[in-house]
Amino acid sequence: MTTGELGQRMGVSQSRISQLERSEELGSIRLETLERAARALNCRVGYVFMPNEPLEDMVQRQARLRAQAEVEVVTHTMALEDQVPESGVVDTQVEELAERFVDGRHLWEGPKARTAR
Repeated sequence: MTTGELGQRMGVSQSRISQLERSEELGSIRLETLERAARALNCRVGYVFMPNEPLEDMVQRQARLRAQAEVEVVTHTMALEDQVPESGVVDTQVEELAERFVDGRHLWEGPKARTAR
């Protein structure tokens, strides 16, 4: 379809369609304008977030990062008391905690301040 034909369907000039195309290229087109063009083409607009990697990989990485941060806090406290666990034990704790985070809520929240009990 030519710019003239699309302009006719949208009720605007061919030069306005050229402006619309330029704004699309620049990433400055308004959603309202895209929807109007879509209607003129008997279409609808939909936008989608497309992950750059598999979602499962992102979740696993986030769970490990969160688990590592929590285990490091405990490990640090233990080190102050001269009770450093072996590295294999720490790795196992991180993996076990990460598995729980994967299946739980609030995975993407930042670290929470610990309160004294």
